[in-house]
Amino acid sequence: MSSQPRSALVFGGTGQIGAALLARLRAAGWRIFAVSRQSRQEQEHLHWLRGEFDAMPELPDRVDVIFSTGPLDRFSRWYADARISCPRVVAFGSTSIETKHASVDDGERDLAGRLRDAEARVFATARARDARATLLRPTLVYGAGSDQTLSRIASMARRSGFFVLPANARGRRQPVHVADLAAAAHAVVDAPATHGLAYALPGGETVVYREMVRRTLAALRPTPRLIVLPSPLFAIAVRMARAGGRLQGLTGAAVARMREDLVFDAGPAQRDFGYAPRDFRPDAGMLPP
Repeated sequence: MSSQPRSALVFGGTGQIGAALLARLRAAGWRIFAVSRQSRQEQEHLHWLRGEFDAMPELPDRVDVIFSTGPLDRFSRWYADARISCPRVVAFGSTSIETKHASVDDGERDLAGRLRDAEARVFATARARDARATLLRPTLVYGAGSDQTLSRIASMARRSGFFVLPANARGRRQPVHVADLAAAAHAVVDAPATHGLAYALPGGETVVYREMVRRTLAALRPTPRLIVLPSPLFAIAVRMARAGGRLQGLTGAAVARMREDLVFDAGPAQRDFGYAPRDFRPDAGMLPP
């Protein structure tokens, strides 16, 4: 007699990491309940529940695993009050918890603080319920064409035919593909060494910022031109763009980080659950059309 399929409740299933995770769980035969603000078509092994954290639909009484791939602070508050029975929780946060805690930007420091509080809340709630929680912290996510860094760069470059960087944009980065993050979330479920721990999830290759942008532009057709300016000229270009209503999201802190190394150790994830992310090789299918 075959055993019952494992069951999962997934938050953030329509996001870039969540969509990759749903595909992986379905392929593995899991019975999935996924929450969405919009009505969605049922699929094999996948039952959509319409709702959100502030207006939660009726949930199953018990699932084997809860996965959160969306905003960690909102999930942590829901989980603290939830009554669903579940022995295992896997939730995504961000390496911003470390890279932005001392930022000169108030909003970035606030984000890091909320991530820190949310992680502590998830772990404390899990301990109180005799459940086992694991937190995953991706670096710079790409692969689904909806991220806030490489996809924005690609979109801006498509519109203008070029992209401008300062000459000192040589901070190192580790872009990580959404499929590798989905594989990590799936793998930690059955890895007891991960209980009660948080892991950085960098990509498999470390590249400087300028090379990361160059490879992103090279994936586009026609290929936009990469223009490198001395830092003073770049600052003037940014001010002019902002005055024209563009680049409003490019803060001074974000520009400064282009020259900073944001590099994390994948060793603990490799040791505890076999994490093996791919090198950074973007193609057009990973970027917005």
